[in-house]
Amino acid sequence: MSAGGGTKAIVAALAANAGIAVAKFIGFIVTGSSSMLAESVHSLADTSNQGLLLLGQKTAQRKATRLHPFGFGRDRYFWSFVVALLLFSLGSVFALYEGIHKLQHPEPLHNPLVAVAILLVAICLETYSFITAINESKKIKGDVSWWGFIRQSRTPELPVVLLEDLGALIGLVLALLGVGLSMVTGNPVFDALGTMAIGVLLGIIAIILIIEMKSLLIGEGASDKDLDVICDELAAGKVQRVIHIKTQYIGPEELLVAAKIALESRLSLDEVAQAINDAEQRVRAKVPHARLIYLEPDLDRSTVVSS
Repeated sequence: MSAGGGTKAIVAALAANAGIAVAKFIGFIVTGSSSMLAESVHSLADTSNQGLLLLGQKTAQRKATRLHPFGFGRDRYFWSFVVALLLFSLGSVFALYEGIHKLQHPEPLHNPLVAVAILLVAICLETYSFITAINESKKIKGDVSWWGFIRQSRTPELPVVLLEDLGALIGLVLALLGVGLSMVTGNPVFDALGTMAIGVLLGIIAIILIIEMKSLLIGEGASDKDLDVICDELAAGKVQRVIHIKTQYIGPEELLVAAKIALESRLSLDEVAQAINDAEQRVRAKVPHARLIYLEPDLDRSTVVSS
């Protein structure tokens, strides 16, 4: 996937969350609702997160250097990992702290209808952002499930935005329930419970993102489907078989392929070079993001294929 689709979803989320954050802070000042405060910090964290995702896309475009010969593609993984940490610290931990504090020291809400109105507007804006992320994700998701897309995607931005927007929508509903029940019953405890529920929700989403982004930072290989295609394309022409192969994503759209291939024994040096070039062209034609391919020619000394 090119960065374009991810950028569109990020910008939509950035615009929505910035406006929502301002409205929520005003709502908190007017009402004193802990749910509104938790959601304000949540939206502020999300706005900062989208800025970091855009920063990662920008820094990942730097040209390779002697110190970093494979470029800076993993910057996008790093900043997505930072986003997950911020979502946990600024969103989850703060909401849990605020909820527990208000549970121990409950305070009545002032003008709760203002909070309800702001939350309803925020739900509309967040829905727009979420739909944008869904539409952009559908372009590259294929036939895998949404959970499979989040787990398997080598492009970090869209899964991050999807989970953030989903968490934001559910959090808004929880805040609305907390404020609404507190307004109906006159008991501010419901507002505190809504705040704690938001903290738990954000914690779960943050942990999922931390696990996935850590895996990408460490280095993930090609999917089973792509690996099968690569092996099939390598083992053609004058290549007898793939002796062993290793792959790793060094950026969301850049796959490194290193393989030892068995060639026919009577090939000349020119024929060996041509066989390697042909194999690389076949792979790139079927798997375009396999941009770096290193092939080591060898003789077929065994009938056992290892990969």
